[in-house]
This record gives sequence, C-alpha cells and structure tokens, in this order.
Amino acid sequence: MKRIVRRPGAFVCGIDAAMDVIGGKWKVLILWALNEKTCRFGELRRAVPGVTEKVLSSHLKELEDDGIVHREVYAEVPPRVEYSLTPLGLSLNAALEPLGAWGRDHIYRGVEGADAEAAAEPVAGLGKR
Repeated sequence: MKRIVRRPGAFVCGIDAAMDVIGGKWKVLILWALNEKTCRFGELRRAVPGVTEKVLSSHLKELEDDGIVHREVYAEVPPRVEYSLTPLGLSLNAALEPLGAWGRDHIYRGVEGADAEAAAEPVAGLGKR
C-alpha cells in the first residue's frame, strides 16, 4: 500500500486540512467523475472539460499521494491505466455531498420564475448522487 503524504505546516482547522487536499479548480471535478465510475486518463479528460493534460496528470498524482485516488496499471500492450477512488476518496466525496446540495440550493437563488424542474436538474459538479 502506498504511503499517504502529509503536507508540512500546521492546519488551523479540519476545513483547512481538507482544502489542502481538494484545493484548486479541478480536483473536486476529478473526484466527482471518479465517483461515477473508474476511468482511464482520456475518459477523465473528457469528463472534466477545460482541464489540460498537464494539470490533470499533476492533480491525479497529488490525489494518489494523498491516498484519495488509486492508480491501477495493467501489464498489457499498449499499457492501460485506470483511476478509481480509494475508500478514503469515497469518504471524501460523501463529505462533499452536503456542499454539493448547498450549491444546488443556491444556484437559482434570486432567479425569478426559475423552473422548479430545471432547478432540480444536476449541474456539472453539483449533481445529485
């Protein structure tokens, strides 16, 4: 089993420690995509539109180092690599669900006449599990 890397520095609170792991524009969307299914690199890149290969690769490595993502390399030609969430990653996504619910509730806040059905539709990164 891979060793989980702890970043140096004291955290002010648990939120601070969690944000250290999931901070950035793309990590939560990567976690969201991996919560749906195990993905290969190209699938993840398509599931997270706008992320560059370099940033996706870097974030996957960081999430793997933190014990959130598992990287499975298959001894095939051509090589096949799949990414999935570890139990720790699944628990992190479960902890993020209330944040997603808060986001869904507030997306249409202040929008006059917003269709209730449209408000219930999942929004990328905020959909219902």
